Amino acid sequence: MPDSLQIALKNDSDSDHLHAYITGIAIQQGGQRCLLKANGHDLYFPQNPPSIGSALAEDCAIPLGHPGSTTTVTIPQIAGGRIWIVEGKLTFLLNPGPALVEPSVLNPSDPNASVNFGFCEFTLNNDQLYANISYVDFAPRIPIAITLNQSSGESQHVAGMAPDGLDRLADSLRQQAQKDGRPWDKLLVQHEGRVLRVLNATHGNAVGASFDGYYEPFIEEVWRKYSSGSRMKINTQAGPGVLEGHINHKGELMIGDEAFGKPNSADVLGCNSGPFTTGPSPTRNAIIPRLAAAFHRSTLLATDEHPSAPSTFYCQNPTNHFARLVHEINVDKKGYAFAYDDVQPDGGEDQSGKVNAGDPVLFTVTLGGKSAAGGRDTAQQQPMQQQPQQSYDRAAPPPPGGPEHQGGWRGKVKGLAEKVLH
Repeated sequence: MPDSLQIALKNDSDSDHLHAYITGIAIQQGGQRCLLKANGHDLYFPQNPPSIGSALAEDCAIPLGHPGSTTTVTIPQIAGGRIWIVEGKLTFLLNPGPALVEPSVLNPSDPNASVNFGFCEFTLNNDQLYANISYVDFAPRIPIAITLNQSSGESQHVAGMAPDGLDRLADSLRQQAQKDGRPWDKLLVQHEGRVLRVLNATHGNAVGASFDGYYEPFIEEVWRKYSSGSRMKINTQAGPGVLEGHINHKGELMIGDEAFGKPNSADVLGCNSGPFTTGPSPTRNAIIPRLAAAFHRSTLLATDEHPSAPSTFYCQNPTNHFARLVHEINVDKKGYAFAYDDVQPDGGEDQSGKVNAGDPVLFTVTLGGKSAAGGRDTAQQQPMQQQPQQSYDRAAPPPPGGPEHQGGWRGKVKGLAEKVLH
């Protein structure tokens, strides 16, 4: 693995005003929070500020030039990283610690609340580069695609959305709201007459879109099915192997020797509370992602074996129609639409919009989606090849809206950071 890696930032939009910011934890500098400087190769380490909400001492916006241009930067090994893309500039603040306060889409008083931005996530450490496009918090107006070129000559590519992807998502959610009377249309965040972003239903309460009670009818059906003699099978894809599940006399879902109570809608959407709270048991922690994904995708009545095939996902109401539509609208149907969207059957095709390899040469982030609209991406220099499934640590999804990182680090990126720093 290299000590550093080139990242090519390709402006595939119609805008002359795009900038990038790169944030994360500097592995080789003792785990300090850092930003890449505007020159694209030096790191800025924020110092402890005198008060909450202090400004950064340095402008770390990397200009991305005219449409069609590519800006190449170099990063050292970084954990828990994000590449932020914005039309104009973003405001990052500091709290004592120092703690970097990143842009939030959930706080209407955030200085970036009316700013058009998005991000992809990555970790570069001694083992691999892992990166993904994320819709766990929201879908941005700026489409983001990623390509990883390897020294082996292979490449991996995630296409993202076409330029009209967000508008299509918004229209489809308006239609879904008319069909089922649920507040899918309230997830649309608008500014100056256009949809700026669409929040995941996980964060509906931030915009008055309550999904309380939404999954409960499905949950009750699941409990009835597995109380009447049916057995589910959870492939932990780990040492415990395949475990059977049923409802016991206490009304608990027993999977192997682990007991799970009934989740509620917030548990299912967030995947990190109630029965999906991880703990000291490795077996339970292996079950949780597969069980949470089965509830989220509404597959538990369609099949007894989990993880199940993508053809079973989102086919029964209630389900997360934001996640369903994100996959439909992405050009290659891939993208992290909820915290455990990387769960897949053994040998199944990845759904989560990730790339990872231990021999990275160039990581390209393509912004704007114009090439994706035509079913191609000029950044993809090698034909896409199916990559063998690789193992890596997977942390539980963090609670949303933390004080230091209000968007929340997602899935494996957070897990890889913890692996490196501890």
